[in-house]
Parts: sequence; structure tokens; C-alpha cells
Amino acid sequence: MTSAETHSTVSHRPSLLARVGTACARRPFVTFAIWLLALVATLGLSKKVGATFSDNINLSGTQAHTGQILLAAGDPAASGYSGLIVMHLASGELNSKSSAIGQALKNVQSLPHVLSVTNPLAPQSPAYSRDGHTAYATVQFDERPKLLGHPYIARLEHAMSPTSSAGVEVQYGGGLDELFRPKANDALSEVIGFGVALVVLAFGFGSLIAAGLPLLSALVAVGTGIGLLGLAAAIMTFGTTAPTLSIMIGLGVGIDYALFLTTRFRQQVMDGADPVDAAGFAVGTSGHAVLVAASTVALALLGLYTSGVTFIGQLGLAAVLSVLTAVVAALTLVPAMLALVGRRIDRFTVRPAVAEAGGDNDTWHRYARFVERNPWRLFAGALALLMILTIPLLSINLGHIDDGADPLSYTDRQAYDLISRGFGVGANSAFTVVVDLHGVNASAASSIAGKVQGALAGTSDVAGAGALSPTSNGKLLVGKVIPASAPQATATRELFHKLVDTTLPNTLRGTGAHGYVTGTAAQQIQFRDTITGSLPIVIGVVVALAFLLLMMTFRSIWIPIKAAILNLLSIGAAYGVIVAVFQWGWGRSLIGVSENVPIESYIPVIMFAIVFGLSMDYEVFLLSRIKESWAETGDNTAAVGAGLAATARVISCAAIIMASVFLAFVLSTNVVVKMLAVGLSVSVLVDATIVRLVLVPSTMTLLGAANWWFPAWLDRLLPRIDAEGDAAVPVRSEPALANAGGK
Repeated sequence: MTSAETHSTVSHRPSLLARVGTACARRPFVTFAIWLLALVATLGLSKKVGATFSDNINLSGTQAHTGQILLAAGDPAASGYSGLIVMHLASGELNSKSSAIGQALKNVQSLPHVLSVTNPLAPQSPAYSRDGHTAYATVQFDERPKLLGHPYIARLEHAMSPTSSAGVEVQYGGGLDELFRPKANDALSEVIGFGVALVVLAFGFGSLIAAGLPLLSALVAVGTGIGLLGLAAAIMTFGTTAPTLSIMIGLGVGIDYALFLTTRFRQQVMDGADPVDAAGFAVGTSGHAVLVAASTVALALLGLYTSGVTFIGQLGLAAVLSVLTAVVAALTLVPAMLALVGRRIDRFTVRPAVAEAGGDNDTWHRYARFVERNPWRLFAGALALLMILTIPLLSINLGHIDDGADPLSYTDRQAYDLISRGFGVGANSAFTVVVDLHGVNASAASSIAGKVQGALAGTSDVAGAGALSPTSNGKLLVGKVIPASAPQATATRELFHKLVDTTLPNTLRGTGAHGYVTGTAAQQIQFRDTITGSLPIVIGVVVALAFLLLMMTFRSIWIPIKAAILNLLSIGAAYGVIVAVFQWGWGRSLIGVSENVPIESYIPVIMFAIVFGLSMDYEVFLLSRIKESWAETGDNTAAVGAGLAATARVISCAAIIMASVFLAFVLSTNVVVKMLAVGLSVSVLVDATIVRLVLVPSTMTLLGAANWWFPAWLDRLLPRIDAEGDAAVPVRSEPALANAGGK
């Protein structure tokens, strides 16, 4: 349709999405009111129910979990949730302050939710350092310290005030880090992400209004999504990183989805279409691609439930809530905003307004012809670059990031350092050994205790093994093992498996007793093992679901195969980058990480679901335009060029925006959030440049018409999903104005 032509209304009925978009465009103020009500209601109700977030992980059936259950039954005061109160005296010995310390610990014992408090000044206490400068008390709570709320900090500090008055330094660690850790504030990251997005959109498309609409829509969608997450958190327990993850994903896809619709709308308006009908047309065409892309992202994220760990699945569910609000906003709020702005969308420009696609000789069409002439060279070069980026992945070390990686100002970091200097770094990762004596002769308990302690002390990489003491009911023996290495070290993980698989079974063989290793460090190791074992399952399920969805959408065998392989290569490159930055330390100081750390055990599985889903976003947007051209011309090479030219600029801008939104979260003090931010931003940039602009068009050029091969029997068997929508949606055109940006 040229700018001077007037087309008659098409006779057939428009698609459902087109009707929804047109209805919202015709009633913009009603649509705004509904969204405003949803935003205020969800956020208000979320605040009222007082949702909390906690990293409560259930590892039923594991060694650590079984040991914890036995300990809770045999000695309730020693079970529950632990925290550490670390005391330090720079000059002199802590024994000289015994009166103040004793009174303070007595005060702590009387606090609500406290089950027990150990006395580090007791004779032969392993919690009193040899130089006498440092000691730590273990406090057992009947619920997670984080859930006690911020006011509990003042009560705890008041209880410990006698020691502070006596000149003793007091720091809090262990499980108390959750209580004392500053509340995450992502406001600065969000402002930076929005600022970069505004600049990119303004210069990418020339119009400030066109740049602002996707941002405003994404902001409303994210706010509503966070409100829904808060309501859901009142029913189930989400991890502490769930809100940040939801904001990151919601902003990224929210801007993307709105941007693709806005771009299509502007092209229609420039061609002379009525704004209301143009908004309906955009939803009826590109809206289908948005819906398919969002479905792929949601399926990938929900695939995290196949890990078998509810904690991980619920992180995916938290992100899905933001994806759902983003896609609904794109299909309803965006057309309302577009219709209200109408032809004024290009009124405030920073450079000449750019249409959806330029002429046959614009930059992207010339690039498409360059790809057509050099497919093998581009394919080989891009593949080699991805392989190089993936190399660090071969040395990945999955583990848990301990308190030693936190900022120096944090009390848990200071407690960690004090314990490391006073007792050795392994004291921060102590294991609790539980020996079950059910069915064992009572007279044999003492000999078993001595035998087990000797075996534990003689195990390599053990810095110390305390005496095993019977619980009050005499059914258990309980003791501590101090590793020689830090909590996040590979040697600590290997020691755990050595104790579980060799030391305890060999020592207790023939006695009728059974040994277990539990405690926070043990639970973290078992969590790591569980997640690592489930990663292949998650990958298989997510890839299979995405493969099926793409096959039903594009009626092709090779397109989904190619998409799966290229997306896996893209994810491998992103994994390689986070290993190089966080594990090898390449540039980590630039993002505020103080030491080399392992890759947090659940990061790869979370990243896979997110990255695979987001990669499919760009895949669907590009392929939907390629298929649209293929259906019109039957020329594969021309279709690849047309699809690339129509979407390359918007995909590039969208990728820069999404990567900027993600990268802005490196300002978080949480190392796990930094890791996600770096990994996701790199993966988006790699996918939108190396994969989507080089590998996809070069492989499709090489495959030729084979791209669209689909067995007839499979075509009849599988349902159809339309990614292009109805290109013949009725659009009532008017003679175009000389200046498309006019009123």
C-alpha cells in the first residue's frame, strides 16, 4: 500500500486479536482506567497482605534433610534455624569480659523465637579462639531469621548491648545474614535501564513519543506484575531474588513487545492508515508474534519445575507473572496509547522519523544481500566466535557463594572474616554429624562416639572434629566437623561426599547405627548436587516444548532444529562469559565483586530457561516476517532478505535495551543478581547480533527451500499456530499527509 492509495475495506472478518486491539484503540480512556485500577489494586493488596520472600528450600530424602529431621526429633533445641553472634576483642582476651558476655547471651536466650544459645566461654569450647580474641555463639531459632522482621534487629542488638558497652565488637552471621542484609533497592537499576532505553529508542526511531510509549507500557505492566507476585507470595514462598528477577524480565519483554507493535503501527500510519485501524492491524499481525514469543518464554520458565526443586520452579513462576502482564499490556494498553497519540507519534523528533523498513537499497537490504553472497564465510566466522566464548564453560565450578563475597560493610561479611582469622576459613562451613542410635545397645554408644570422632578427625581435609555428645533422649550422637577449606571451595564439597560415602559408612558398619551429615553447608552442597543432576532434564523438556511450538507455528522441521541448536550455542557462550568474569575474575572488580567465586548452583538452570525463552522471542519476530514474505513470493532468498531488513533494526534496538536493563542490575550488592545481570545481558547481545543477524540468515540462505519442508502427515497431525496474524485485517486508509508526522 503506497502513501497515496486508498484501499477499500476487506470483506472478511478480522482476527480475534485484531478485534481486541481495535476495541481498546476505540476506547483508550476506558482501557487506561482498567489498567490503572489493576495497577493500584494489585500493589495495594500486595502491601496489605505483607508478602515475604525467603530462600526456603526443601530437599526431602537427601542426607542433609534426613539428618535435620532426626536432630529436630531428638533435640529440638539444637534444630530449627541457626545464626551466629560473633564477638571480638582487639586487645586482651574475651574471658575478661565474661560477665558482660554472659548477661548478653542470657538476654538473647529470653528473646522470642530463640530455642537455644551456646556459651562460647564454656571450658574446652571449640567456639573460643586460641588467642582468646574471638568467640561465637550459635543461636537456634524456631523460624527463619528473615521472617522475624526488621524490628527484631533492634531487640537483638539491645540484648547484646552489655557486650558493646564493655568494648566488645559484635557482628552477626550464619543464618542471621538474612535478617541483617539490607533490603534490595532496584530503583537506580530501573532508572538507568529506562534512561538507556529512552535514548536508544529515540535515536533508533527518531521520535520521542514513539520511544516513550513502550517504556510507559512496560512500567505499568511491571508494576502490575510485581503486585501479582506479592499476592502470590502470600500463598506460597518465593525466593528472595524473585522480585528482582520479575522486574528484570518484565522490563525487558515489556519494552520489546510494545516496541514491535509500535513499529508496525508507525509504518501503517506513514502509509496513510487511520490510527485506530492501524492499531488494530498492528495487534492483528505483530500481536500474534508477540503472543507466540510470550508463550515460548512462559513455557521455558515453567519448565524449571522439572528440576524437581520447588524453589527453582517458583522463581520461574515469578518471572512468568511479569511476562503475562507484559503481553496483556502489549495487546490492550499499547493499542489504546497508539490510537490516542495517532499521527502525533512523530511530532517530537530528534532526527527524521524512520519507518518499519526502508527501501530496497537501505542499509539492512544491502546487508541482506551481503549475507546472500557470503553465507559460508559468515556462518563459519560466527560459529568460531561462539565457540571461543564457550571455552571457559569447560572449567565451570558450580557451588554456593559464601558471605566472604559480600561487601565489607555488611555485618555477615565482617563476621565471616572474624571467624576465618580466629578459627580458620573452614569454621564458616562447619558440618553437623548426626549418628542415629535407634536399635543400638546403650552401652555401646560411648564407644561408637569415640570411634566416629577418631575417624572424622583422621579424614583428610578435616581441620577439626569435636566430640560427639548424646542428645537428651539418648537416641542420637551429635558433633561438629570443621573443614580445612572455605564454604565455596571444591575441597569442602569433596569432603562432604567423603564423609557421607566413605568415613561414616565404614566406621559404623556392623554397629547398627547410621550416620548423617547435615547443617547449612551440607544442605547447600546437596542443593547444588540436586540442581546439577536436574539440568539435563530441564534442558531436554524446554528444548522439546520450544521445538514443538516452533514446528506448529512455522510448519517446518529444519527451522526449529536450527533454532534449538543455535540457541544452545548462544547459551553456552553466555555461560562461558560468566565463568570468565566471576570464577576466573576477568573484570570482576569493575562490577563490585571482591573475590573469585563459583557459579551459584542454580544460575545455569535459571539462565537456561530465561535465555532460551528470550532467544525464541527474536527468533519468532524474525521468522514471522520471513515466512510472511515466503508466503507471498515463494523465494527463500528474497524472503530472508525481506524479513531481515524489516526486523533487524527493531531487533537490534530491542536487544540493546534489554541488555541495558539487565546490565543495570550489576549495581545490586547481591553477587547472584550481578551474575544473572551479566549472563542475561551478554546472552541477549550475542543472540541478537551473532545468532539472529548472522547465523540465522546465513543458515537459512544455505538451506534454501528446505527450510520450509514439512511432511504432509505431520502437517495434518499437528494443530496450527499463526505467528503472522491476518495481514488482510481491514485497514481504512486515508490519503497520506505529505508529512506522516503531521496531525
